[in-house]
Amino acid sequence: MLDKPILHGSTITLRPITKDDASAMFATLADEESMRLTGTQQTCTFEQVEQHCARLLAADDRVDYAITLKDDPTCIGETVLHDIDWLNRTASYRIALAGPATFGKGYGTEATRLVIDYGFRQLNLYRIELEVYDFNPRAQRVYEKVGFV
Repeated sequence: MLDKPILHGSTITLRPITKDDASAMFATLADEESMRLTGTQQTCTFEQVEQHCARLLAADDRVDYAITLKDDPTCIGETVLHDIDWLNRTASYRIALAGPATFGKGYGTEATRLVIDYGFRQLNLYRIELEVYDFNPRAQRVYEKVGFV
């Protein structure tokens, strides 16, 4: 089983997503701005989100983290290394914050730095890639700050 340790930053903590995070994850799917910025078009039922969250801990080709504040365990977003190709040591990256109340506070930058560091140092990945929409300059700035080109 893939080691998915808790990652600690200065203002946030990243912990593996569990079935208990389904409510927060489902609520994020109701935020139109988050859906637009991530390109999410699929509509999911709560049961589907709950089943998805329950499967994540056992997955060996992805690492899904709930973003939480240091003093509050409530999930305010997710950050994911997915499509991990162990042969070529590559993965894709994505992040989604839970709406405008979480934007512009540095949570995305800190979460991205923690996960990218984990991917390179602990998972021994050689390449981490991502895709971002041109209408999402806030995400582009975050990605550039942490070294993406």
